Amino acid sequence: MDLFAATRVFVQVVDSGSFARAAAALDLSNAVVTRQVAALERHLGARLLNRTTRSMSLTDAGEEFHGRSRSILEQLAEAEAVAAQGTRSPVGLLRLSAPLSYGISHLAPVLARFRQRYPQLRLDVDLSDRLVDLANEGIDVALRIATRLDPGIVSRRLARLDAVVCAAPGYLRRRGLPRTPAELAEHDTLSFSYLWAGDEWPFTGPDGRREQIRIHPAVHSSNGELLRELAIAGGGVILQPRFIVAQALRAGTLVPILESYRTLDLNLHAVYLSHRFLPSKVRVFIDFLVDALGAAEPT
Repeated sequence: MDLFAATRVFVQVVDSGSFARAAAALDLSNAVVTRQVAALERHLGARLLNRTTRSMSLTDAGEEFHGRSRSILEQLAEAEAVAAQGTRSPVGLLRLSAPLSYGISHLAPVLARFRQRYPQLRLDVDLSDRLVDLANEGIDVALRIATRLDPGIVSRRLARLDAVVCAAPGYLRRRGLPRTPAELAEHDTLSFSYLWAGDEWPFTGPDGRREQIRIHPAVHSSNGELLRELAIAGGGVILQPRFIVAQALRAGTLVPILESYRTLDLNLHAVYLSHRFLPSKVRVFIDFLVDALGAAEPT
């Protein structure tokens, strides 16, 4: 069995969604594609696909193998293209994952400038606030907003992001203005589901004293824009990165509260799989983001 050929066929089957479409894409017969996948499973000693006459799905082993194999095949294709062209300019497809709100509000002009500099690179951008699995989902770079990342994650810090506690003027007239973080316990709060602190909002006072306030949210949501609009409508108090609420603050539809207290220290990070054997497309993209977003040192 040719391991490379069988792996290429398997990746095409998964990406195409069927054996027949993979066979057409590779200009092979259905029987050859089926034999290649079966031979690969025998070689690995593991079932990669659950398949019936009507459906096909990845097993856990198949999901792991597919993600890693696709990344390897893409790096090889990039290396071949670079060698053939006699240039070190990156080519191929760069898969990027980024937080939904940040991506919508900030990424488009940055990506446009990046494409102008590297026109041979194509981009596949997934905007989602969930934590993606880079290896299994074939993601080259994930942008994450966090106070801190788990140990062992390979990352580079791109920018510092300010966070703001705010509410609508009408809500504050109705419920009163919180003077201390502890008073938030008596207020309706709107909580972001992916906030690392959960429902314990951190504050550092003017005297440097730190405290965590347990809130009892009226609403949980995985979308910051929904929480912003709820707050503007008078639904309660939110803690959000400034880029989500900046326009509402300028318009006066939200006003900052507890301004003498510091809250979340957020950073935007680029997360990738490894410092070693870093594909040129990933390296140039991260370097570009560092220049574009204003932070130079790695985490």
